Amino acid sequence: MKILGLTGSIGMGKSTTAAMFEALGVPVHSSDAAVHGIYAGPQAPLVDEAFPGTLRDGVIDRAALSRAVVGNPDALRRLEAIVHPLVRRAEADFLETARRDGHPLVVLDIPLLFETGREADMDAVLVVTAPEAVQRQRVLARPGMTAQKLDAILARQMPDADKRARADFVIDTASGLDAARTAVEAIVRHLG
Repeated sequence: MKILGLTGSIGMGKSTTAAMFEALGVPVHSSDAAVHGIYAGPQAPLVDEAFPGTLRDGVIDRAALSRAVVGNPDALRRLEAIVHPLVRRAEADFLETARRDGHPLVVLDIPLLFETGREADMDAVLVVTAPEAVQRQRVLARPGMTAQKLDAILARQMPDADKRARADFVIDTASGLDAARTAVEAIVRHLG
């Protein structure tokens, strides 16, 4: 079974691209979805213990958590120490199931793939990209997003040009859905 790492900076089109792989029958594990599951699942109290007042009705209030960690590197490291091992456990379960089910290819959607040194775990890496103006427009259209929050997120991410230089495959999502779909199909044929 081949493992394709899917990555790209915020607002580049990772989720849309991941859905294209899923539509072709390729199993996808999303690190972001795993985090959301942790925030809404039985492990949510672990986060609230470290960041009191972030748990509301059994679910982590992401806005409250964001206020506690954005711009605070120590708090962010504390959060990552809780969440990252849980995400890796969910990923390991996903890979075990995919191998058992005989899938020839899987996708691991990991936003901070290069930043966390995970490229060595992949058979190939796909970076999704878009021009900076398109990226900013996409991200700033999200509810609750501000230019300050976006800049803080981008400060933690490797520059897009560096990611593209290290990728095995690159898809420019600003070229449209049909072009992206064609590129995804070609990658599946190549790796599958």
